Amino acid sequence: MTDQAINRARPATIIDVARAAGVAVGTVSRYLNDQPIRGGNRERIAQVIDELGYRRNSAAAAMKTNTSHMVGLMVPAVGEFHAALLDRLSRHMRQTGRAVLCYCHDTDPSSFMDGIEFFAGHRVDAVVMDGNEELRQRLEPYISQGMLTVLYDNDLPGLAADRVFVENRRASKRLIDHVLDLGHERVAIIHGHLVDSVARDRLQGYRDALLAHGVEEHPELVVDARWNEQRGYSAMGDLMALPNPPTAVFGANYNMSIGALRWLREHNVSIPQDITFVSFDDVPAFSVHVPGITAVGQPVDKMAEAIVSILAERLGDGSLGNRTIRIDAEITLRGSTRRLRR
Repeated sequence: MTDQAINRARPATIIDVARAAGVAVGTVSRYLNDQPIRGGNRERIAQVIDELGYRRNSAAAAMKTNTSHMVGLMVPAVGEFHAALLDRLSRHMRQTGRAVLCYCHDTDPSSFMDGIEFFAGHRVDAVVMDGNEELRQRLEPYISQGMLTVLYDNDLPGLAADRVFVENRRASKRLIDHVLDLGHERVAIIHGHLVDSVARDRLQGYRDALLAHGVEEHPELVVDARWNEQRGYSAMGDLMALPNPPTAVFGANYNMSIGALRWLREHNVSIPQDITFVSFDDVPAFSVHVPGITAVGQPVDKMAEAIVSILAERLGDGSLGNRTIRIDAEITLRGSTRRLRR
């Protein structure tokens, strides 16, 4: 292989650009950092960069400017909700000149730490994450060292972070209000892991509605399925095996609801003739299910906009914050509910 071939294979450097443009390396550096240089030099450098295919060393630039133009997104799993957030956040962030890196930690503490270390090592501008109480103490040192953090979905009270949450409690209450208005009193809830604030909020919304309507809460109708589809399946079976089963069921997220709906289909329980069913998380499957499932839709696009707005503010002034934005969620009524005739 010739020296010329070796040179062509090697990525162009800032020194190569300066030499080809006939300017000093410092002039190229000022051009790359949007600092003033003579117009003729600017045009010549731009032409040479295009000809040589020069790529700026982002890691080195991040060390100098303290910004990488990357934002880390930590998700427990790439399911419907988190995948939708990744999509919307990437689109909105792209308009600010930043890219989103996604890391799935499966709620495993060691995996979570690997993700935080990865983002810290790549000097991301901020980390957006679903809060996890078990990881609070591990996260605090990074925030104290200046890691800009935005929490969504689950809260970690007292942590120096900004927050973007859905009005989970209010939306759940409105959904159960609707079911109670149809005459149902034995309304069950299949809820998520109560270590998570979002699970507690949705359960409290259910309880708020029962209290407001003067309906007694029955402990056997409150079932923990830990956000899991198979547990949702089992929970539905347990509820229908009760001596006095519920006439309506609220699945507090789409995973558990899918499991519950699978049990109902496999056991020929008809919706809404035999049972009313509603869910949090309005996934596409609910609109094509027969009948369609009444559900609370996550305002993912508004969440992404709010996260980008907060980051623009924080990255502009360099501060860590404690701001909370709460976003209303809409309910889509479909054919999975019916008025209970006594």
